[in-house]
This record gives sequence, C-alpha cells and structure tokens, in this order.
Amino acid sequence: MSAPLRFDVAVVGGGPAGHHAAIQAAKLGKKVALVDARPDVGGACVHTGTIPSKTLREAVLYLTGFRQRGIYGVTYAVKPNIVPADLTLRIQHVVKHEAEVFHHQLQRNRVELIRGLGSFLDPHCLQAAGDGAEARVEAEIFVLACGTSPARSDKFPVDGKAILDSDTLPCISHIPRTMTVVGAGVIGVEYACMMAALGVKVTLVEQQQRILEFADGEIVDALCYHMREMGVVFRLGEEVEQVGRRDDGSVVATLKSRKEFVSESVLYAVGRQGNTAGLNLSAAGLAADDRGRIAVDECFRTNVPHIYAAGDIIGFPSLASASMEQGRAAACHALGIPVQRMADLLPYGIYTIPEISFVGKNEAELTAAGIPYEVGVARYREIARGQILGDDKGLLKLLFHAQSGKLLGVHIIGEGATEIVHIGQAVMGHQGTLDFFVNNAFNYPTLAEAYKVAALDVANRKV
Repeated sequence: MSAPLRFDVAVVGGGPAGHHAAIQAAKLGKKVALVDARPDVGGACVHTGTIPSKTLREAVLYLTGFRQRGIYGVTYAVKPNIVPADLTLRIQHVVKHEAEVFHHQLQRNRVELIRGLGSFLDPHCLQAAGDGAEARVEAEIFVLACGTSPARSDKFPVDGKAILDSDTLPCISHIPRTMTVVGAGVIGVEYACMMAALGVKVTLVEQQQRILEFADGEIVDALCYHMREMGVVFRLGEEVEQVGRRDDGSVVATLKSRKEFVSESVLYAVGRQGNTAGLNLSAAGLAADDRGRIAVDECFRTNVPHIYAAGDIIGFPSLASASMEQGRAAACHALGIPVQRMADLLPYGIYTIPEISFVGKNEAELTAAGIPYEVGVARYREIARGQILGDDKGLLKLLFHAQSGKLLGVHIIGEGATEIVHIGQAVMGHQGTLDFFVNNAFNYPTLAEAYKVAALDVANRKV
C-alpha cells in the first residue's frame, strides 16, 4: 500500500455539514481532505433527499397547474398527462447544478477530494476504498458528517418499484393510481401531498394519533383539511405489521388491527439511520447508538477529543440548514477559533401542499410553560398578494407576550411560508415586539404584509 496522505483536517461525508466543515477549515489555512463514498459530492441532501424532493414538488405544482386552480378552475393543468420523465427532467437538472456548485467550491478552496468509503484504522488514520483504489488518510482532526439513509426493515422489502422509500420514490418508472404511505412524519406527509396533487389516491397510515406533533396544532389541522380536500385518507393510530406483493403486482399492507390496504405501491417513510456501519468506529474509540447516531457535546466534539461529528449523524434537528452551521462550528472549535453558539431560533420548513413554516414557540408550549400570550392572525384571503397568487387558504399566526409584547412565535401555512418566516425570525432574534410590526411599512402587495395585519389584529383588541 502506498504511503498515507497527511492532512491537518479530514472530513468524512460531502453533504451540507461536511462541505461547510471542509471549506471553513480550508479558509483557516489548513490542509483539508474530504472523503466521500458517492460518485459526486452533496450527500443525501443533493442526491436523494432535500434537493430532489423539493424539486419534485415544484415540478408537480407547475405541471399540474395546482397553484393556479383557485383562479383558472380545478381542471386547469399545464400538462394533462404527466409521466415520470416530466418530473425527473427537472430533478436531474437541479441536482447536476447543485453538485457542480459544491464541487467548484471545494476546488476553489483547495480541498482535496478523496473518493471512497472511509473506515478507521486507528484514531488518527482511516482507509478510503472505492472504485478499486485505496488510500490511507492521516489527520490531526476528523469531522464525521456521513449523514443518514432511510431506515430499513425486513417487514418492508423495498424494491424500488412497488415498495418504495424516500430514496427511490423520485425515480419511479410510472405514476401509480393508488399509494399507501406508511409514516406521517415530515417525509411521509410531504410525499403524500405531492402524490395526491398528481391525482394519486393516497392512504396515509400513522401509528400516532396526530401527524407532525411538534408543529402548531391549528396549522396542522389546516394542513389535514387541505390534504383531505386533495383526497388523502388518514388512518391514524394504526400500525403496519407487514407489506407484501401479490401475484397481480399490487401491494398489500397488513395492519395490527387486521385491516388490509391494497394499492399499486407503498412508500415506507418511518425514520432514518445514521451511515456509520462501515466507519469501524471502534478502531477510533467511538460507538454509535442503535440508530447509527454519534453523541457529541455542545461544541460537536465526540468523546475522542480530536474527532468531531455534525449534521444528521448526530440526530436532532436533522435540518440541512442546521447541518451547515454545525459543520462550520465544529471546524472552528476544533481549530481553536471562537464561534458563537448556534441560535435556538431555528426555522422549520415543511414542504407539504400547502407548505408550512414556523419559528419559536407554539401555543401548546407557551401554555405548558405558563407564559401569557396574545394571538394575531392574518389570512391570505385578506392580503392582496394572496389573491394575486391565487392562494386564499394561507394563514399567518403570530404569538406575542401578553405583557411585554415580545414576539414569541411565528406559524405559517400557505404559499411562500418558508420564505417569509425569516422576517419573524429576525425580529425575534433582536427581541422585537408588537410595536415593530404596527409602526413599520411593508411593501404592498406582498405576503410579508401579513405580519402587519396579524400585529394589528392584536393591537386593535387591546384598544
């Protein structure tokens, strides 16, 4: 075997966390390697997760004409007979571009890309094997950012044809007429909405009695209403015991309650597993939990002082936006550079139809904490921009402290929710109050104007 390649910092995994960790270390003047087993960089975020799913959603909304039906009628469509190739064309274009951006940024910052699956030989050395070639990588500091993959179960034999997971759904060979979605977490609910918008009859099965339990109850209730309007059937409080193919090609999902749901396809969307199985963590003095996650402290350092971990591999919140900051912060701390602790004001974006976004506390959390609050609501049907866009169902809800007027939470459902949530995030980050929204002008007509309407809803009740 050839001599080992020596670096100051070696990052394992080329997704958002690893990408930002590698570039941050390089900008601090260090010799950096990025070890990635994929043919191209970007991780699950770019190739199988965030980017493909959100691009698929955009393609579905455009080709079905879904956004415009409030104006042009329920039969309006840009393309009447949509086939998978219509959807994958856009996905392939965006994924290729994003991977090129990632790769160019690594090149520009002189990060050496080593293709192969990383496996520790000892705490300061790992072997990267791939495409018939092997390399040994030695480094003073390691950042593990291997990401996650869809959880697998023998009860759900994913074949990529009729029994799908989130990695294989964007590549389906045909659009089924019926689909059973197992799991009503973020991924399951997002894909249930997309398939329903395509005209697929969707049955959503969830073990819990409520979907998206971490989100505001009123917003989730509104989402469920709109999903039912699209034809989604909810089966809550039900657990799927097994999924199997029938001789006629259909798939049957058998529930613990002895019900059976027969459909053309099944999407298994129950959790994700950390990609740590091949890392040989024990050789580095590390171990993962039963879901493949690695424990870290508040600085993203593992129990081995020179090894850090960031991104989905460390668990909650498992957001691409948070992963980017975690990777950057891990590199800074490892190299002795002071970095401000990540803010608790993480915005959440759920790309359902309609989309949901929120930041801060919800009503249930404030009630449980005994914090008095006032609620201000603006409905898109009251906002000129909502009418222009054809969205008369959207809703923005602001939660203010009853005494101080401080903004405590922002909850939105509707077009542009994931964009305009950042206005509330910024105001909350600067301890802003009700007065900011009441006393400032917003561009007209915009969705952002909903903030002023919601604030006035509270102010007018105080008069």
